[in-house]
Parts: sequence; C-alpha cells; structure tokens
Amino acid sequence: MTGFDHSTNSRDRYQQGWQKLIEIHGQAGEQVMDSLKEIAPDFARYIIEFPFGDIYSRPGLDLKSRQIATIAALTTLGNAQSQLRAHIHGALNVGCSREEVVEVILQMAVYAGFPAALNGIFVAKEAFAERDANVISETD
Repeated sequence: MTGFDHSTNSRDRYQQGWQKLIEIHGQAGEQVMDSLKEIAPDFARYIIEFPFGDIYSRPGLDLKSRQIATIAALTTLGNAQSQLRAHIHGALNVGCSREEVVEVILQMAVYAGFPAALNGIFVAKEAFAERDANVISETD
C-alpha cells in the first residue's frame, strides 16, 4: 500500500517538509515560516509537516507537476493571490517556464471563469516583474 508512512515521526516529517519547502520556495518560504512563528508557531509547523513533509514529498508526481496543480487550484479559488504568487515563484524555481504558468492559468478560464483567470494572469505578471527586478532570483 502506498501513502503515508505511519512509522515516520514528527521530527522526520518536519525535516523532510523543511527540505521540500526550501527546494520549492527558497528563502521566501523560510521568511513566511519565520513570520508565522511569531504569531502561530504550531500553524507554521503544520504547514511544514503536512503539505511539504507528507504531500509534496510523495513519489507519485514531480515537483513541477505539483506546482502546476497548485497554480491551477489557487487560480480557481480566486481569493488567494499572495499564495498564488508564491507558488508561481515556486513553479519557476522547480523548472516551469513562464509560458507554462500562463497556460495553466488560461486553462482555468474554462473551469473557474474569466474573472479568476484574469486575476491569476495579473498575479503572474506581478510575479514575473518581481523576478525581473531580481527581488527573487531564479534557480533555473
């Protein structure tokens, strides 16, 4: 049976999650976690252990595919612009091209509507401009 390894302890999940967080988001992810530790340290730990330690670390999809799925989901939500921006940067960090990011967001116009896709495109434009201004350096 594939899935969660119940023998994995919390410290292992945290370490594995931290490594995935840094691999995807780099210093920006570390800064978000540090800012959460001031107000909600348990929440920061949950984010590191569950999404990054348990889900992003699974073998079924590579990080590029996971970031594409995440961009699609966040675009369809329509109310998660800062998270979408962070995951656009993460997608670029793990090998997605700008064209792929835009195509994923455009595809969401079919399922989430034009307003959600339009908002996503504007977030992508901002993320690309941030990278161009060297606010966040690309690792690819």
